Amino acid sequence: MVAPTPRRIQRLYLVLVAGNTLATSVIWGVNTLFLLDAGLTNFEAFAANAFFTAGMVLFEIPTGVVADVRGRRASYLLGTVVLSASTLLYYALWVSHGPFWQWAVVSVLLGLGFTFFSGAVEAWLVDALVATGYTGALEAVFGRAQTVGGAAMLVGAVGGGVLAQATSLGFPFLVRAGALVVMTVVAGLFMRDLGFTPDRSAPAREAVRDLLRASVRHGLGNRPVRWLMLAAPFVSGVGIYAFYALQPFLLELYGREDAYVVAGLAAAIVAGSQIVGGLLATRLRSAVRRRTTAIILSTAGSAVALGALALTGSFVVALVLLVVWGLLEAASEPVRRAYLNDLIPSRQRATVLSFDSLMGNTGGVVVQPALGRAADLVGYGTSYAFGALVQLVAVPFLVRSRQERHPADLGSQAPSAS
Repeated sequence: MVAPTPRRIQRLYLVLVAGNTLATSVIWGVNTLFLLDAGLTNFEAFAANAFFTAGMVLFEIPTGVVADVRGRRASYLLGTVVLSASTLLYYALWVSHGPFWQWAVVSVLLGLGFTFFSGAVEAWLVDALVATGYTGALEAVFGRAQTVGGAAMLVGAVGGGVLAQATSLGFPFLVRAGALVVMTVVAGLFMRDLGFTPDRSAPAREAVRDLLRASVRHGLGNRPVRWLMLAAPFVSGVGIYAFYALQPFLLELYGREDAYVVAGLAAAIVAGSQIVGGLLATRLRSAVRRRTTAIILSTAGSAVALGALALTGSFVVALVLLVVWGLLEAASEPVRRAYLNDLIPSRQRATVLSFDSLMGNTGGVVVQPALGRAADLVGYGTSYAFGALVQLVAVPFLVRSRQERHPADLGSQAPSAS
């Protein structure tokens, strides 16, 4: 077996990111249109998305515990299997025009599939890098991953729109399910837990209880982490809505409701922003002294871009604003992830990262249907203005994290292996 090195670990991580993003993003450009085509209203479509995020909220901590108790690799493999199966159920509901309650149930299962990934893959990466002697900045690794993920999203989103245009809105969902099966095989062959050994000596109930207590202590009990987590619902909830609402919003501005390639273009532009944002992450970090400065500026700036979307009736101007929004979001995300990982010890890393994801998804459960209802009543543009105001609520929490003056804010602390 080839000896693991930081370069090989990063290479496999990029493969996992690219494969997962390519598989999942095939439907992103047409997902809202897919739900509307199945007979759901705007409110029901975004409520279905809210049930998806509710599933993530419900299962984030349990699956994070799975990753910390049973292993990161085991968690990833479970994720690919569950997500592939639930995607096929989504396709079956579209074929049968199933009732809303069935969409809600399957959406929760989709959320369960994603929670096996959140926290686990990132924790696997950081622990493996520490174990193999990596001494570089985490921003560089996460920035490259975001660039690779953005490229995969570009291919997936555009490809999904083209496939939907040439075949049907349901076909990209079949492609996603098949691609996830391929990723199951790849991870099964090459992914190994390094720098982390699951402790299976204690009874399962006792191990879960102890891990949860420690994770709360290192999560909400850790003041700089706490403020980051409290800001997450406002940023993530708005971001999820903004992305999925772009499909019908841009089609409305474009003037053709059946132009599915244009809907895919919305996701493609976000993907392009992810690519460039990932490349700019290290430059953004070097331009400011503290990581929280970059996070605060990008959060406020992206809210302004969303607010401006509410004021335009031009398709071209909307595309430009979308690029600005995507760049600001993408450039700061590797900085936030590096900051958060530097604050968390290895033993609780996957669970705390999952808890952070839970906080973000909690915002999605509330914000998505609320803004979807606003879109029904006053239009997509005005709903973006409401979203911008909601996102700005996150800024005071980010300022509080900055005021803690933790060494990790300067990037001077290596990821903890203890």
